[in-house]
Amino acid sequence: MMKNVMLILFVGLLSLGASAQEKVAKIKFKTETIDYGTIEKGSNGVRIFEFTNTGNAPLIILDVKSTCGCTVPKKPEGPIMPGETGQIEVKYDTNRVNPIRKTITVTSNADTPTVALKIKGEVVDSNKTSILEKKNKSVIEQ
Repeated sequence: MMKNVMLILFVGLLSLGASAQEKVAKIKFKTETIDYGTIEKGSNGVRIFEFTNTGNAPLIILDVKSTCGCTVPKKPEGPIMPGETGQIEVKYDTNRVNPIRKTITVTSNADTPTVALKIKGEVVDSNKTSILEKKNKSVIEQ
């Protein structure tokens, strides 16, 4: 009789420990850096960061911020359920002719609450020659 009581208590404690495991959301991005490469001024500046909730609780994207106004991120509105995928859309203003080096900070309820995403590349204007190219020409050629 005592053995049965001990066995029941032992099994009860094991199952209690298993059910007490905390449910947590986990965010896994397909890539944390998007390279635009060299793109033309005024071209499409929209890119998508894809992610999956690899946890066992709903993932909620609380905030998405950029380091400047030239990059506009857009977060998903509702929760991303375990195993489901979501997207963060990033739009860069390609009317700015210069190198792209921006960081987008994603804040969520995941076990890693803050993730830094990066975009890089260069916007060029093929209608204009650069100052360096003009420098190599003589005054008469310009």
